[in-house]
Amino acid sequence: MNQSTFLPFALPEIGEDEIAEVVDSLRSGWVTTGPKTKRFEAAFVDYLGDSGLEAVAVNSATAGLHLAMEAIGIGPGDEVITTSYTFTASAEVIRYMGAHPVFVDVSADSLCIDPELVERAITPRTKAIIPVHLGGRAADMTALLAIARKHHLHVVEDAAHALPATCDGQLIGTLGSDATVFSFYATKTMTTGEGGMLVTRNKNIADRARVMRLHGINRDAFDRYTSKAPSWYYEIVAPGFKYNMTDIAASIGIHQLKKVNVFHQRRTAIAERYNTLLADLPLILPPKAAGADVHSWHLYVVQLDPSVKVSRDVFIERMFAQGIGMSVHYIPLHQQPYWRDTYQLKPEMFPVSQAVYEWTASLPIYTRMTDADVLRVVGAVKAAVA
Repeated sequence: MNQSTFLPFALPEIGEDEIAEVVDSLRSGWVTTGPKTKRFEAAFVDYLGDSGLEAVAVNSATAGLHLAMEAIGIGPGDEVITTSYTFTASAEVIRYMGAHPVFVDVSADSLCIDPELVERAITPRTKAIIPVHLGGRAADMTALLAIARKHHLHVVEDAAHALPATCDGQLIGTLGSDATVFSFYATKTMTTGEGGMLVTRNKNIADRARVMRLHGINRDAFDRYTSKAPSWYYEIVAPGFKYNMTDIAASIGIHQLKKVNVFHQRRTAIAERYNTLLADLPLILPPKAAGADVHSWHLYVVQLDPSVKVSRDVFIERMFAQGIGMSVHYIPLHQQPYWRDTYQLKPEMFPVSQAVYEWTASLPIYTRMTDADVLRVVGAVKAAVA
């Protein structure tokens, strides 16, 4: 295979506006958390369209989830319910607090956490739920929030894949959860290179996250270093973390956010093209959004029908041999040594996640793909399943 013809699994789309804003930050002399980060946070709230929200920019979605767990008071011995069919960050932030994840399976029709199984898993030690909007398809937040209210539980949404998805017509990030955390990693629906955003309408959570994202200091660096009056004094009010977003990253985010709807239109067009051109193949196509809701199409995850004569692994090898980058979302946590061994997890405890994992593969879907790239992927899929 000629490497120059290789189609990567994912690529960001960075324009001249982002580059110019980064250069402006470099020339300004302020490259860490400062005016651009504040501007990005304000723009994110404006995008979500709810002035009652507060946004806290961080250096990763993992950082945002950790800050949310800390801010809602999760501690040793507590239980937090999440899904096995996710990236490890959704669960590891629970362990950071000395608490324990309780894993439940996903619904076959959404590949998101199953609300009925969540309710069955609640014990007197349960303090919170972390639903994951897998691939950009919103979890059933209406049911999950009702369960949380009934049992007096916190809800922190792992929305790493979910900008700009909706649930019951509302943008993810504007629902009734305690906090929602988005990712701006390089492969996401918009990027800051590395980065994330914690969104909440609870001022106490926002204030605590701002303090804890920078060492537990009660004044932000921009305020201390730009004040016209003596401003050297600060106080450490808690043993915090180093989770702040830099102005360099925020400079990228400011302009990526302006383009996020255009990016989404392109991702949706690619997904719809795949849906049409792959419909007659022995594949199970990704779950669509519920009703009239919006799917962000961060991922396009297919499952091989059991009638296919090749395994998932061979399918991926055949795709790579044709110059198409592929991935798997996800190796479920019950298969990962730490989670499996620590919590005695077995595949039969998660029949839907296990079955999906054994047959699933993710096709490329990103805004820099051309129509010809889409057709090339479809042609490769047809050859790989033959």
